[in-house]
Amino acid sequence: MIAELIVCASLTAVDGDTVKCDGQNMRLLGEGVPFVSGIDTPEIGSHAKCITERKLALIAKGRLKELLAEKGLRIEWSGAVDKTPSHRPLVNIYRTNGEEIGAKLLREGFARTWSPDRRNDWCNSLSGGP
Repeated sequence: MIAELIVCASLTAVDGDTVKCDGQNMRLLGEGVPFVSGIDTPEIGSHAKCITERKLALIAKGRLKELLAEKGLRIEWSGAVDKTPSHRPLVNIYRTNGEEIGAKLLREGFARTWSPDRRNDWCNSLSGGP
């Protein structure tokens, strides 16, 4: 698949691994491969399994919001959509220095690796790693 560039007039953080581009939710891949690998951040609000996950989700969303405020971001659609009912496009967002935002969140400990056969437990582990 060849990546397709996306242009957004408005780009905001929905949670730590989802952005809204002109009203359309999009899921960050973090340089992963659709349906094989990617990043995962804690669930926000009522989707959280515990208060710790809810707090971590707000922190991750705040960091993503900071990164999205940078000028010159490049959004690339992988050509795939996720398997949720809303079929969010799976995207990578690159900073002007070439660094992918989802991968940065992973390196900074705001996200963990995602794989289809494992769900991250944000409630029973305080470590930032997978």
